[in-house]
Amino acid sequence: MCGITGLFDTRGQRVPERARLQRMNESQHHRGPDEGDLHIEPGVGFGHRRLSVIDIATGQQPIFNDDKTVALVFNGEVYNYLELMDELRGHGYVFRTKSDSEAIVRAWEHWGEDCVHHLRGMFAFMVHDRRRDCLFMARDRLGVKPLHYALTEDGWLLFGSELKSLMAHGGLRQEIDPRSVEAYFALGYVPDPATIYKHAKKLAPGHRLLVKRGQAVGTPQRYWDVNFTLDAKIGEEEAAEELRRQLSESVKLRLKAEVPLGAFLSGGVDSSAVVAAMAQLDDQPVNTCSIGFDDPKFNETQFAQQVADRYRTNHRVETVSSDDFGLVDLLAHLYDEPYADSSAIPTYRVCELARKHVTVALSGDGGDESLGGYRRYKMHMAEERMRRAFPLALRRGVFGPLAKVYPKADWAPRVFRAKTTFQAIARNSVDAYFNTMGLVRDPLRHELFSDGFKRELQGWHASEVFHEHAQRANTDDPLALIQYLDIHTYLPGDINTKVDRASMAHSLEVREPLMDHKLVEWVATLPSDLKLRGQEGKYIFKKALEPMLPNDVLYRPKMGFAVPLARWLRGPLREQTRQALQHGALAQTGWFNADVISRLLDQHERGAMDHAQPLWVLLMFDAFLRNAGLGTAAVPARAAA
Repeated sequence: MCGITGLFDTRGQRVPERARLQRMNESQHHRGPDEGDLHIEPGVGFGHRRLSVIDIATGQQPIFNDDKTVALVFNGEVYNYLELMDELRGHGYVFRTKSDSEAIVRAWEHWGEDCVHHLRGMFAFMVHDRRRDCLFMARDRLGVKPLHYALTEDGWLLFGSELKSLMAHGGLRQEIDPRSVEAYFALGYVPDPATIYKHAKKLAPGHRLLVKRGQAVGTPQRYWDVNFTLDAKIGEEEAAEELRRQLSESVKLRLKAEVPLGAFLSGGVDSSAVVAAMAQLDDQPVNTCSIGFDDPKFNETQFAQQVADRYRTNHRVETVSSDDFGLVDLLAHLYDEPYADSSAIPTYRVCELARKHVTVALSGDGGDESLGGYRRYKMHMAEERMRRAFPLALRRGVFGPLAKVYPKADWAPRVFRAKTTFQAIARNSVDAYFNTMGLVRDPLRHELFSDGFKRELQGWHASEVFHEHAQRANTDDPLALIQYLDIHTYLPGDINTKVDRASMAHSLEVREPLMDHKLVEWVATLPSDLKLRGQEGKYIFKKALEPMLPNDVLYRPKMGFAVPLARWLRGPLREQTRQALQHGALAQTGWFNADVISRLLDQHERGAMDHAQPLWVLLMFDAFLRNAGLGTAAVPARAAA
């Protein structure tokens, strides 16, 4: 696990400045504190920070082929690298190391751009091929590992694991993209392939990009997608057995390491399943860790303890104060762009705990998306039955007006919010799900943005991100459609971003068995009623796990990794939030309606309304502006320097 960075001259053979490259590389020191190195030659420079996990003795990067015409920097793990090496030896290649990075070098030599089809794992890498005079970059299928890139005005292509490495170059304009601001306020993150800056991009999951010197930087190509065929002819018992087998195989692949290894154990189904599979594969006790909260409404350590006791793991628990809100500015630094998932706070803490004892931790991330575990899926499917019962024109004509006259009841459980339900039924499926995922929803976002900022958007709406993905989903199944949307938006943009930055802040490698692409592909062939049956999400997964886990863990209500935002913003964060939103960097942009912000603050502080989510989104945007050093310079995009 590492941090990679570098630059490529798209116009000629200029030699990169060592000081710039060194600055870019050191900005990611936390991703790889064990070793760091640079490679510079005419037209290209690579930087690498290493966290040693596999082939500690000889796995240094940048790594080269025999005549040094091919150079690679790589972040991640290729879990099938031993099998890949054997295959390539059959083609006559000789290996000097035992590292998965050398396997990628040889795979590039043999297959070129198609090398990505042979890699199983989480990865982001860059290859420079001197003979072909090109640069090649690729990112893993589900976006576990990040990769950012940008083209400067003078023709240098910059790239890096984190956005901060690009900004450390010094030649990239910090021009904020209004569309990214709109998307952030809608979703709480900036979705791929955009970044908060106009001139920087993320390489999207499952994409690759070939750049040839002297030619324009083209559009990345998609090399993988999940296909929800739902056509497997399989019974429940057989599906459960195959799911256990695939889980075990995926976990086993991720147990290769030359450093201490363990797992997160939250007490939820997914992390518990991973720990159970690990315990059955190894005679030694599994190292597990959990974060508890001193507020019982947010604490599920008792369920984690049940799993730890059953499998006799080396279990460690630390309790975090429910007032653990001191990470606001640190999070802004870690994420480099606005990011509003408040569960980043406990995620940071559990990574901090894990790193005290292990260097590699397995997680349960990704299970909800492919196996149908989110509570919102049940609500969407209930609404979908109503939408399918009436034509869209009728729904808009009847339920739309009802939604306008029905009183708002944000304080009530969603099932009792008729206004919200009427609004959802009046929309098409994609717009309805976009609204479900919204942190600051359309009416409030429209009020919140100033007229000047809305002119900057030129009518663009963040729901277009969902519609673009929906056009490629190739399914009429309503559950499969929203799973596809989550796999391409929420999973890489929110979940994987959160875990990558929080873990690498502590130089901890996190591996994700439930995001193995072969497992995801197979699950996508299962009929939707094996994933969501009635009110039971992850139906077949839970059935498969019944021999392995207690019923209390499998069938209890889902909690999530939540923090008490509403109480924080009425209590200990009250003054800080008011000061930031009314007098801080955010207030100086001119992008927001000061009167609307004042109303949100007043209503929330009085307890008249719960505006915790939009206030947190605003607070984290202000923290981003301050961390980026924009402050009073944060002016509308057309005038930004």
